[in-house]
Amino acid sequence: MSRLLRRWAIGVLTVLLGVYVAAIVLLFALQRQFLFPAGTDAPSLERAGLAGLMEPVKIATADGLTLLSWYHRPPTAGAPLMILFHGNGGTIEIRAAKAKAYIDAGFGVLLLEYRGYGGNPGSPSEAGLYADGRAALAFAAAQGVAPDHWIIIGESLGTGVAVQMAVEQHVAALVLEAPYTSVADVAQSDFPWFPVWWLVRDRFDSADKIARIGVPIFIVQGERDEVIPVRFGRMLFAAASEPKEALWLPGAGHGVIGLYAVDAAVLDFLKRKALPSSGGTMEGAGG
Repeated sequence: MSRLLRRWAIGVLTVLLGVYVAAIVLLFALQRQFLFPAGTDAPSLERAGLAGLMEPVKIATADGLTLLSWYHRPPTAGAPLMILFHGNGGTIEIRAAKAKAYIDAGFGVLLLEYRGYGGNPGSPSEAGLYADGRAALAFAAAQGVAPDHWIIIGESLGTGVAVQMAVEQHVAALVLEAPYTSVADVAQSDFPWFPVWWLVRDRFDSADKIARIGVPIFIVQGERDEVIPVRFGRMLFAAASEPKEALWLPGAGHGVIGLYAVDAAVLDFLKRKALPSSGGTMEGAGG
């Protein structure tokens, strides 16, 4: 009887182990589908309410892709340019309210659309999104806007792109909305029973980079963020160099990145930090 019981137990454990290994393989194979649920419909300026405010532009990447994105030229030679790297869901179309807020405040705005999103060619990956980010910065430079007038803003997944760009290029300021230490950390938090930290291919390891950024940094996150636990944002803030500020919003979830109040807080931060404009400050912005 005991021998039969042992065989039964071994059989059950073998099946469970097989299921566990199969789940790990599936997570590894599908990880980019989970991380990049790209919005494939082409964005519309008309639907977004941005017709006449922004124009479609073509941004060329170093690896030969052409990315359709949206651009609002800075209204004066000294006005700052907000370069936005959005999160992993949807397209630039759903960032219309944010674009309007910064346009109304006197900023230029560049909404970069990633490869594989919004009808753009290519497939997203960490290396690919960095290439897209570099192409956006090259486009901004080609428009005659100097890097010390660029304000880089990242949302959610896009904070990893924003941090990398701010490491590579000394800009005016960096704004991170609902950021993380690394994608691997968040993935491990989501799947605690699996060794996913070791399996993540697109890591976006912001925590290892952010201390090298010596420009004003503003982090904002909801304390009830259900997608990226706020502890990761707090850890990233702790790793960042001064000057830095953070806004932790009680009761707010991941949707905080779409709230107008957040845009207003960002504008307040930028005004107080006196970022460059034609007169040397941004005192008029947002007023």
